[in-house]
Amino acid sequence: MTVRQRAITAIPKLIQSLREERPKSIYKNHALPSLRRAFSLYDQINLIDNVPEDQLRFQQYHDDGFTVNGVRYEGSLLCLGNLLMSWSPKKFCEITPDSISIFQIMRPIPEILILGCGRNIQPVDPELRRFIRYTGMKLEVVDSRNAASTYNILNEEGRIVAAALIPHGVST
Repeated sequence: MTVRQRAITAIPKLIQSLREERPKSIYKNHALPSLRRAFSLYDQINLIDNVPEDQLRFQQYHDDGFTVNGVRYEGSLLCLGNLLMSWSPKKFCEITPDSISIFQIMRPIPEILILGCGRNIQPVDPELRRFIRYTGMKLEVVDSRNAASTYNILNEEGRIVAAALIPHGVST
């Protein structure tokens, strides 16, 4: 049998094996959406795996906290660039201008503050909105899962970004 004949007989078997359904994996934690799904040419464009080691990257969210760079943190988090801090508010209603007053002295001022509300998006108190506008930042209010993903993307782009996140399990 020539090489060509062997290839012709092997191709149908190869196609059949590729068509077989792969078993679905079961996740215990909630992994964040990956940019990998956004690119059809992932093999040529790989943004996620080229993130510097010293850069913060949210990897998972839990009902009581987050996993950042392989370390699991419980409770609310405040992220400023590549600085990660525990944050006192436990519920969205506890977020006040005093709880984010660090932005009055922080330099450079982040261009955007991503506010993760927990499981559901909440309306922002007008006083808090005014304070954030006064500091010179723009405000993005989303649920905590999307807040962590948005932070990852903007931080990977090299933008000056901050995130204030309530754990995903908090609903009010």
